[in-house]
Amino acid sequence: MTTKPVSRRAFVQSSTAAGLAALTVPAGLAAATATKPRKRAVRQDSSLRVLSIGVIGTIGAADRRQVNGHPDATIVGLCDIDANALAKASGEHPDAFTCRDYREAFDQHGDEFDAVIVATPDHSHCSIMTMALANNKHVYGQKPLVQQLEELTILQQAAAARPHLATQTGAQRIQSPARRAAVDILRGGTLGKVIEVHVTFGGGALNGGHYFADGTLGEPVAPPDGFDYDLWLNGAQHEPCRPNMVQRRWRSWFRFGGGQIADWVVHQTDVLFYAFPELTSPTQVCSRTPSSDLSFFHADKVISTLTYPVESDAFANTTCNMYFYDSNMSPNRAQIGIGEGDWPSGICTIVVCEGGTLVLAPEGPLEIWREGEKIDGMTYPGLPKYESFNHWHAWVDTAVGKDTPHLWCPFEVGLKCTEPGLLAVKAAMFPGQVLDWDRASLSFTNHAEATRTIVKRDYRAGFEPVRLGG
Repeated sequence: MTTKPVSRRAFVQSSTAAGLAALTVPAGLAAATATKPRKRAVRQDSSLRVLSIGVIGTIGAADRRQVNGHPDATIVGLCDIDANALAKASGEHPDAFTCRDYREAFDQHGDEFDAVIVATPDHSHCSIMTMALANNKHVYGQKPLVQQLEELTILQQAAAARPHLATQTGAQRIQSPARRAAVDILRGGTLGKVIEVHVTFGGGALNGGHYFADGTLGEPVAPPDGFDYDLWLNGAQHEPCRPNMVQRRWRSWFRFGGGQIADWVVHQTDVLFYAFPELTSPTQVCSRTPSSDLSFFHADKVISTLTYPVESDAFANTTCNMYFYDSNMSPNRAQIGIGEGDWPSGICTIVVCEGGTLVLAPEGPLEIWREGEKIDGMTYPGLPKYESFNHWHAWVDTAVGKDTPHLWCPFEVGLKCTEPGLLAVKAAMFPGQVLDWDRASLSFTNHAEATRTIVKRDYRAGFEPVRLGG
């Protein structure tokens, strides 16, 4: 990387003038205003009636409680394949109807709710979310929005076919002023043209602990008491239940989750797609890993390179590489032109520009590096004051027809964030091979085997996504 030397004094003086001129968007808006307000389909005579699918799990309880805390929203239905979770949530919402099969909720209670929270394992997202959209329900969907590459298009088309509905991705970290400041700084262009992006994800798919398995394939076991394993499988083909598969650690399993990378990719890349809406889909992906068998679990120690085509003055070249690192790996600080020291977090988004480098942890801190020196990004010249807001409440506000500048990450943005994560983890099936990705045809144009094996799945009958539009 070649960087033109700029003195610290010149940097501050030029940044102050340029920043004040460029960063003219209202506080907290940035590119969120790119989505035009739409007239929303919602009953005007009462609050938004919400069905919660996946009522506890890893984040279902938080989603449910946050939405229910809005004065214009009420949880009226609870759906979960875990009888114990369903009973616990019912204690908080004694008047809500309950069911174990989401299809039953739409079939028997469809006139009782206006909106849906989907906080289930990744492999069931697309089938449930598309059914909700087909039934004209607003959707709050957990990230990553889908688990299969084909599902990116299926869900995108379904959301486009229902433009009157409010959608939102579970990207609540945008509430942090540091993330919104990062968007404004990058949009303002005062760091110069973007050269490359690095994203570190902390742990890996086989990290063990609370959320992940350790890669040990145990013998088949009986599902937990009260747990409907057949319904949990959703559209995935039947296979026996095994230790560390259901409830939390499904993220590590190739057929059900997306490892650490897909789990965090929306949180890590949202600022990029808001700052640079001209970024569309990668055209190449290459994932390197020492893992050799992905029959059951995702790869470990993945470094992935994704290449985006760009035709924009915001970028230094006609392509921009995005590098992903999991399993506590990270780029060399000296090689990307910043000083010695520790990263602010094991999970960071690093944007290398011709005139400086932006380093952002999930909820801050935000660092700006020039000439080996660091400044607090929140003191960057020209930034507005960022007001507080509630991410979940912004979805409710939009659904009930209230004007809000805070509906960050509707599905059209959430899907752009999801795509590189899915490509990175699935390309690890072919380690070290450069795969040419064509989103329009949903194929790897130079690799028929990759197209056949990692783009789509065969769904069990009765659990297929609903295909709208297209």
